[in-house]
Amino acid sequence: MPQHFTPVSSGARLSDQVAEQLTAEIKQGRLMPGDKLPTEARLVAQFEVSRTVVREAVSRLKSLGLVDSRQGSGVFVSQKLPFAPLQFELQHAASQEAVVQMVEVRRALEAEVAALAAERRSASDICAIQHAVQALDAAVQAGGDGVAEDVKFHRAIADATRNPFLIQTLDYLGQFLHGATQVTRANEARRVDFATEVQSEHQAILRAVEAGDPSAARQAAAAHMGNAIVRIQQADPTFWHQEGERLAMPLIKGLSKP
Repeated sequence: MPQHFTPVSSGARLSDQVAEQLTAEIKQGRLMPGDKLPTEARLVAQFEVSRTVVREAVSRLKSLGLVDSRQGSGVFVSQKLPFAPLQFELQHAASQEAVVQMVEVRRALEAEVAALAAERRSASDICAIQHAVQALDAAVQAGGDGVAEDVKFHRAIADATRNPFLIQTLDYLGQFLHGATQVTRANEARRVDFATEVQSEHQAILRAVEAGDPSAARQAAAAHMGNAIVRIQQADPTFWHQEGERLAMPLIKGLSKP
């Protein structure tokens, strides 16, 4: 599967930012042992940095034992990684029940994420979350599914926690949760009352984080995920068979990548 990286910017050292994104791809299983890294030219173009920055980042990954160079062939993810990537069993992935269970995982995490965000958020964090909510509403009004915007909304809240381990955990789970998010968004778009509920729930989370109220933020985020489960369970019986299985395929593909 082709990798898509986010251009890096000023702030932390550029090569460190590139190395962190590449490391995340490996730790989250999107780049597996033996996989070849994108070419230097492609990394330069995607990260919008110089060749020197890319080379420094790759050198850092080599020092960590994450990648190896092969003369004339390129750079490859090491066959023996210094950590054991988390794996989920495919047999548990391909069902409506699995979508509910994935949302249960999100509920456990997102509630605490929102509480920490309320404690630690800065003015720039609030602006980012507000912008994400506006982008999500605009996407829905334009007839889109809002999946990418929904993910960015929750990521903006996670960024406000200032907890890199929590953020990296959510990033890893993202490859499995994306399919579940597609299902919940598609289901919610089928009914006006569902869509209105979701919008109201997002606003409740935003208000609690803005107010710096961890308890309210935790409650709002947990309620949002709990209600998402109820909405899945209340879906038209034909929805899962007509759309649910197809939309959940990213979840299954993420689990079954060789």
